[in-house]
Amino acid sequence: MPKEIKDKKVNQASLLPLGSTLKKTGLEGKKTLAENLKEDKPPFETTTLWDYPKQSYGKKPKGNNKFQGVTPAFIIWNMIQRYTKPGDLVVDPMAGSGTTIDVCEEEGRRAIGYDVNPQHPKVIKNDSRKIPLKDASVDMVFIDSPYGDNVSYSDDPRDIGKISAESQRFYNELEKVAYEIYRILKPGKVMGWLIGDQWVKRKFTPVGFKVYEMLMDKIGFEPIDLVCVTRRNQSSNTGVWHYRAKKFNFFLRGFKYLILAKKPDGKKIISKRVPKINWKRYK
Repeated sequence: MPKEIKDKKVNQASLLPLGSTLKKTGLEGKKTLAENLKEDKPPFETTTLWDYPKQSYGKKPKGNNKFQGVTPAFIIWNMIQRYTKPGDLVVDPMAGSGTTIDVCEEEGRRAIGYDVNPQHPKVIKNDSRKIPLKDASVDMVFIDSPYGDNVSYSDDPRDIGKISAESQRFYNELEKVAYEIYRILKPGKVMGWLIGDQWVKRKFTPVGFKVYEMLMDKIGFEPIDLVCVTRRNQSSNTGVWHYRAKKFNFFLRGFKYLILAKKPDGKKIISKRVPKINWKRYK
């Protein structure tokens, strides 16, 4: 368990499976954990499969659950618990309805959110391909980017979400965003990139794999892990779409990837020692 978690009083109820009662924690009442989340913190995740019953938690909403492509607040909460401490600066280059800002403020982290189409009073209008922050000045970055042109986020012509994921231009533009994220992160600090694949007009595009390859091979991030986040309440999660998926033999998107990676800390020492060779004499 990370040091920042170990030193805290962890709410044991939040570590129980959904549907469990609170009796085992010593708390009175018959609330399920799902009900308790309305007033409590999210579960601290320990596996690479994250599945949340709703978009937000607690009494105060985080972001706007009616916003297209809104980020589950549980993701932000888990990332800042693992990779930041109170007072750290968290940046979201595509902040949308401000989920990252709302979660960070409640947890005592500083937050800056940018977007070409702000949907939150504290989100700053800005193109993520040029982030107005100094080099190595940020403690964590989270980004929930478009994964094609399947959703209309804004009328701004700069919106990367207007470019098809089948086009190389889409990845070229995301690469510019990734370079900026790398630049502003402090060495050794963590980035989380939420991304989904695409299936449009009988064609599958592995957007997540392409973005992962770009981040590691082109930008130079070091991989930490890959988390699958279950997609809930999406527009295709209806009886009609499930019927079409069966009839026409295709799969609906059931999850997104959360790519966890870090900026190298520069402390790696490459050994220059020449390995000893045992020569053999042949007669």
